[in-house]
Amino acid sequence: MIRSTTISRSVTLLFVALVVLSFSTIGNAQSGRIQPSPTPTPRSDETLRILTEEIKLNVLAFDEKGDFFRDVTARDLVITENNILHQPESVRRLPANVLIMMDTGGELRAVKSLDQTRRVAFGIVNALRPDDSVAIMQYSDKPEIVGEWTNDKAQAVAAIKRTSFGRRSAFVDSLKLATDFLTRNPLENKHLVMITDGIDSGGKSSAKFDAYQRLIGTDISVHVISYTSMETADIAPRAAGTSKTPPPKALPPEIAAQLPNGARDAATAPQIGPTINMDRAMLKTLRARQADLETSQGQLEKIAENTNGEFILPASLDEMREKAPLVAKMIDANYVVTYTPKISVSETRGIAERNIEVTSKRPGLIIQARRKLVIDHSKY
Repeated sequence: MIRSTTISRSVTLLFVALVVLSFSTIGNAQSGRIQPSPTPTPRSDETLRILTEEIKLNVLAFDEKGDFFRDVTARDLVITENNILHQPESVRRLPANVLIMMDTGGELRAVKSLDQTRRVAFGIVNALRPDDSVAIMQYSDKPEIVGEWTNDKAQAVAAIKRTSFGRRSAFVDSLKLATDFLTRNPLENKHLVMITDGIDSGGKSSAKFDAYQRLIGTDISVHVISYTSMETADIAPRAAGTSKTPPPKALPPEIAAQLPNGARDAATAPQIGPTINMDRAMLKTLRARQADLETSQGQLEKIAENTNGEFILPASLDEMREKAPLVAKMIDANYVVTYTPKISVSETRGIAERNIEVTSKRPGLIIQARRKLVIDHSKY
C-alpha cells in the first residue's frame, strides 16, 4: 500500500505576496502618494509530494502443537525482504474476508461435479469464524458474484446453493473478477479460495500469466483445493488409448432382455479387460487435456506458495471434502503485518519482484509467511 501526502507551494507564495502588498500600502499612505495597483503574481501550481510507503501481508502463527498462537507482537517477528532485514510496524488480528471461487463448468470433466464443489464450499464456510466475512463467486461460461459479503453463514450457504453448472470454464476472466472484487474496497486480511482444476476453455496462456502476476501484486492470500490430480488420474489411461472403464452398452437393458438367449447373453455380458480407443481425434483431445491439467497443477501450486496460501491436492473426493475445513483453519490463523520497505517502491523501475519472509524470535512461536510481491511501477 502506498500512501502519499501533497503540500501545495502556491499557498505559501500567495501568503508572501499578501505580506509584501501590506507593507507597500502602509508606506504609500504615509507618503501621501497613490501608487498604481501591482500586477498580480502568477499563481504557481507546483506541488511537493512526500511518499509514505507501507507493505502489508498475511502471516500464519501457530504453537508447537499446531494450534493458533495468540498475542503475537511486532517484537516477536523479523521480516526479510530480498535479504534486507526489516522490523514490523504493526501486527494485528483481524476478521478474514474470504471470497470462495467455485469452478462450475468445463469440457471433458470426469471427476469434477457441481455437487462436489458445493460440498467443499459448504465445508469451508461452516469452519470459518463467526466474524469472518464470506462472498461466493462461480464461473463456467462467465464469472459472476452469486453472494455478496456477509458474515451470516446461512446467507453464504444459500448463495452456494444458487450456483449452476455450465459447459465451459472462463478461468482467466474469473481471476480478473476475483482480484477486482477483493481490491475495490479497502479490505484487510483478504483471502481467495479456489475450488478448481485451473483450466481455461479458451486456452489463454499469456492472459492467465498476466492475471496471476496481477494477483501476486496484491496482499491477497490464495488457497487452492485442486481437482487436477483426480482428473489426471482418470484421463491418463484414456489418453494412452486404453481404459479399464467399460464402454457404454450398445443396447438399453430393456431391449437386450428381449433378444434370443445367445444374443442376449452377448449384449449383457460384462466387459473383460481394458478397452482400446482407436479414435485418433479423441485421443488427441484427451492428451491435450492431460497436458493442460499437469501445467495447471503446477501453476495453482505456485500461486498458493507465492501468496502464503494453502495448496490442497486430494487424491479422492472424500479427501477433498475432509480437507476443506483445514483451509478455514489456516485462514483464521492469520495476522496482518505491515512494514515500511527500506528500498522505496516508488524507486522501482518497470516490473520488479520482492521476496518476503517472516521469521519468529519468540520461543514456541512458529511462523509461516513467505510471499513473492510483484511490483508494477506503472501503478505508482
